[in-house]
Amino acid sequence: MTAVRRLSLVTEEMSAPAPQRPDGALRIAIATQDLKGLNAHFGSAKLFAVYDVTPQSWNFVEAVGFDDVSNESGQHKTDGDDRITPKVEALKGCHILFCLAIGGPSAAKVVGAKIHPIKVPHPSPIEEVLTRTQTMLKTAPPPWLRKVLAEAGAMASKPSFDDDD
Repeated sequence: MTAVRRLSLVTEEMSAPAPQRPDGALRIAIATQDLKGLNAHFGSAKLFAVYDVTPQSWNFVEAVGFDDVSNESGQHKTDGDDRITPKVEALKGCHILFCLAIGGPSAAKVVGAKIHPIKVPHPSPIEEVLTRTQTMLKTAPPPWLRKVLAEAGAMASKPSFDDDD
């Protein structure tokens, strides 16, 4: 059985729930081993750093931790224990998942949870991932990101080309 730990910043209440996502923000998860960088495969990530990102800012929401992870050899344990479903369930509500690698069955579960997985070819600092996400939001987002933004309610509805004058 996979244990899930949620670590979040608490200001005044000891057991405050995860904060609501601000209007216009994308909630992203970053696969990490150390909360410093995007440096893990989906199945082997001990932690996922979760942030709300807007074109102007980002805010740390929580870190979600797991005890039972796969190694990064490409060979998964076959003892029958499902390590993927608890991760997908814990990340529900996120719009984008950044990781170094993700297998086909895991990617299908992530997409089924309405989370868009993005494989990044090289490890990078979390701040760099957040800055690149902001840049995509500030400029003309690619079609896949426009779809994610629309589903998240973070993008204005499509412009109307009807003349009302």
